Amino acid sequence: MAERDNRRDNRRDDRREENPEFAERLVAINRVSKTVKGGKRFGFAALVVVGDQRGRVGFGKGKAKEVPEAIRKATEQAKRSLVRVPLRDGRTLHHDMEGRHGAGKVVMRTATAGTGIIAGGPMRAVFEMLGIQDVVAKSMGSQNPYNMIRATIDGLKHEASPRQVAQRRGKKVADILRKPEAAEAVEA
Repeated sequence: MAERDNRRDNRRDDRREENPEFAERLVAINRVSKTVKGGKRFGFAALVVVGDQRGRVGFGKGKAKEVPEAIRKATEQAKRSLVRVPLRDGRTLHHDMEGRHGAGKVVMRTATAGTGIIAGGPMRAVFEMLGIQDVVAKSMGSQNPYNMIRATIDGLKHEASPRQVAQRRGKKVADILRKPEAAEAVEA
């Protein structure tokens, strides 16, 4: 019996070391208390963003009696909820977009090289874990970090690369990326 438990523990350790390519960022810790007959019992809720800095990002929340356990639970949930986002040149978004969740609304815009990440708090963590280097973002409405992250990821899910748009329309990528002035000159 003890031998079987050791094998299980070894497998769990192997799984943890499988994904060293993911970076994680702790966004918020919330301490909650419950008043009971003998005093107060404290619990902790953690919000974590995880990404590979090459176009995949996810977030998770975890609750526990101790902070490290809450962070571990949040990290595991974040790794299960990864989404892939196409990036232009591996540094910025393909087009401007907005995302919503509840009362939270975020606007994200592409930026030229060298702009950096111009975004506040939780949104900055998402962009850094995603691997975006140049973006301008604004959060309107809710300042709750949970809603801001959900709204940011909602907007990023709607990101479409020129290849995806061309495939959906049955055209070539060159036709999608062609400038309107150039198209008129070719027709004339």
